[in-house]
Amino acid sequence: MQTDIAIGTITPSGNRTVERVTQAICATLQGVTPLFTRIPVFGNTSPDQAAANPYDWPAMLQAADLLSHAEPAAICWNGSKGGDYGFDIDERLCADIAARTGLPAVTSALATLTLLRRLDAQRIALITPYTAAAHARGIANFTAKGFAVVAERHAGLSDNLSYGAVPPVEIAAMARAAVAEGSAEAIVIFCTNFNGAPVAAMLEAQTGLPVIDSAAAGSWAALRAAGVETSRAVASWGRIFSL
Repeated sequence: MQTDIAIGTITPSGNRTVERVTQAICATLQGVTPLFTRIPVFGNTSPDQAAANPYDWPAMLQAADLLSHAEPAAICWNGSKGGDYGFDIDERLCADIAARTGLPAVTSALATLTLLRRLDAQRIALITPYTAAAHARGIANFTAKGFAVVAERHAGLSDNLSYGAVPPVEIAAMARAAVAEGSAEAIVIFCTNFNGAPVAAMLEAQTGLPVIDSAAAGSWAALRAAGVETSRAVASWGRIFSL
């Protein structure tokens, strides 16, 4: 009989960050097994290239089916498209995955909103790897959910592999520069292939602000949906794991 808890993660095929971050977070917790599957999302993934429906729904649901065979306690879509195209599409995705598999379903984009609300943070510094147009779209989507983007930085990139190639120290520098110019109550590093998770705890110590990294937020949501106590991850991965 299985004695550990498993969490299932669907990740974009061109993403080189989510698995590393999720595995490292789970390694700080006892008895948690991370499971993964991928769907086709690669190349130019900028929201500038938006389609009417940004998700390949059959591929997404098949990925959830495959993960369900290993009986995880929860399934997470750890991709950030929901925030790029509008968060409501992720609500539908979670409902469809839950109905199909009978398992709790979460996404990194919705987890970001949940964490901001738990932190009672309405003014955010938004850090992304995206082009100016795509970044502006993200700002509009956060604004539509009641958050004010009072500081921001974006790297001007449009290719998924280029997002993952930005060193964490550069992401931290972008965040510090943004925070210095505004009155933010939280830092949001938005894009699951933009590897801000390793510097989140350091940024919190330097700025005094909570840091929500997309990939870490998705992992947090899956762990909490699975009933896992996450406070042991705070020292290495930041304040969100105390929530």
